[in-house]
Amino acid sequence: MSERTLLRICGVLFCLLAVSNFLKPLEMSEHQGFVFFGKRLHGTPNLILAPLAGLYLAIYGFGVLRLRRFALPMSYVYALYVVLNLTLFTIRMADEAQAHILFGLVYSLVAIAVSSGSAYLLTRNRTALE
Repeated sequence: MSERTLLRICGVLFCLLAVSNFLKPLEMSEHQGFVFFGKRLHGTPNLILAPLAGLYLAIYGFGVLRLRRFALPMSYVYALYVVLNLTLFTIRMADEAQAHILFGLVYSLVAIAVSSGSAYLLTRNRTALE
């Protein structure tokens, strides 16, 4: 699979994640809500931060899909945020993290691989970015 195809897949995944974040304020269960620096948000903070994160991911996903130069620094910020957020979640929400260990491990692996992998691929293809 080519690097450009992998970047397209990452771009689509970021756009889907943006949609997911736009829906987080609906809080259909107590285990839903935007996780910001390791803490699951509810109420007004969730209503504000989840759509903002969704907007960031939508712009970032568009940038990855269209190979735009602005996506490169966004990729570094997002990859760092993902690692920090996952680490803090296991500390700040330890009960929830330990209740679903297998899911958490798989989720963490995929989240880190996609966010860091996208940053890596964008860096490798920086000369192709417009």
